[in-house]
Amino acid sequence: MAANVIDGTAVADRILSDTADRATRVLETTGRKPCLATVLVGDDPASHTYVRMKTNRCRTVGLDSRRHRLPDTASTAEVVALVSMLARDDTVDGILVQHPMPPQVDERQVFDAITPSKDVDGVTKASFAAMALGGKGFTSCTPGGIMYLLDAYDVDPAGQRAVVIGRSPILGKPVGMLLLARDATVTYCHSKTSDLVAVVAEADIVVAAVGRPELIKGSWIKAGAVVIDAGYNPGNVGDVEYIKAAERAALITPVPGGVGPTTIAVLLAQTVEAAESALIA
Repeated sequence: MAANVIDGTAVADRILSDTADRATRVLETTGRKPCLATVLVGDDPASHTYVRMKTNRCRTVGLDSRRHRLPDTASTAEVVALVSMLARDDTVDGILVQHPMPPQVDERQVFDAITPSKDVDGVTKASFAAMALGGKGFTSCTPGGIMYLLDAYDVDPAGQRAVVIGRSPILGKPVGMLLLARDATVTYCHSKTSDLVAVVAEADIVVAAVGRPELIKGSWIKAGAVVIDAGYNPGNVGDVEYIKAAERAALITPVPGGVGPTTIAVLLAQTVEAAESALIA
């Protein structure tokens, strides 16, 4: 059996087409485009690349973007001050703080300086609570993109055993909450998990989000499982041993071209949603 490849780019294009239409309506109503403000601390090359990709994509769907950069010597207080200023700015609809930040910066304190109504990256405690409790709020973008992918390929999590490898507060934990809300039975795995091979082998849905290249071996995958690889490591390598996993899975995301495109699409869609909500408020 060979897996069908999940085309994240095609799914993202559909999200972005709808986002562009909605952004046009916001512009026609308010006279200004929805605006995403990005905050970058330091000189990490990968972070600069990610921010550039996101701001370029903003332009293609009719959003404004404002880039703010602080030196790698910035303190937590300085980053919080910038984010708080953007939170008070009525012309900013969404705020993205690029991470990781330098070690002296308390990321959680910075994230929680974002007003929940502008937390379009879904990184605040308020957004996590909304995902966990089914309340109103924004999803973390990669988990939200993963749910779009499952829906696009008619994968119903209800009654399925989902195994999430990774427990980060903006990927592993929230994607488990979203799957649980859709009636999956969710198991979290991490560095202390005993017999990871056996746990993964029972999964109907595998979400790899641990940040270790090809940690999940293809031979572990249950025949007919759905494999979502949210890892991205040097050399365009994911967290799953792709070629061998694709021989056993029913559906699998490639790296790149799987989860990544939908992550950016969800970020921009939620920025437009924030602008729309501001019109109602």
